[in-house]
Amino acid sequence: MQSKLSDIELIEQTLAGNQFAYADLVKRHQRFVFTLALRFAKGREDAEEIAQDCFVKAYRSLASFQGQSKFSTWLYSIVYTTAMTFLRKKRVDTDSIDDEGTFVQVESHESAYDTNNAENKSRSYYLNQAIEQLLPDDATIITLFYKGEQSLEEIAQTMGIETNTVKVKLFRARQRLKEKLERNLKHEVKELI
Repeated sequence: MQSKLSDIELIEQTLAGNQFAYADLVKRHQRFVFTLALRFAKGREDAEEIAQDCFVKAYRSLASFQGQSKFSTWLYSIVYTTAMTFLRKKRVDTDSIDDEGTFVQVESHESAYDTNNAENKSRSYYLNQAIEQLLPDDATIITLFYKGEQSLEEIAQTMGIETNTVKVKLFRARQRLKEKLERNLKHEVKELI
């Protein structure tokens, strides 16, 4: 089964002419690519278009992937540049993000009434709501670092900036995220009292 293979093995098979191997790569990374695209796009349709463009670009450029970084890092850098190009072409107002849920959440096998599950969903809701209020660069860095589990070096490579710049931007993005969470949750606490 293809899905048990590493990204590098799937790339090798794709370059050898196995299109099903590339389909497995797409399936493996499509959710996170869409999540990143949605961080920049104003709506779901635009995010889907960006994600599709990214996978087409990645397929066409697959032979140039040298394996110096993880495939996901290389792919996410394509997402970043494609989204920025898309925004320039569309001249989209990047200060607002669509209200749709941005992160695809895996359905829990437990009961919907499970207290822990409800608390986790509530935390995810408030966190995603606060991330949506951030500027696209801040949201991207937070998303890549925490959701994508990318290292600072990988984020630097993805965004085409220095690692020290990523550290500073991540620090500032965390501060802005904290402010958004405090503001949003302060309102929620007042409603409970």
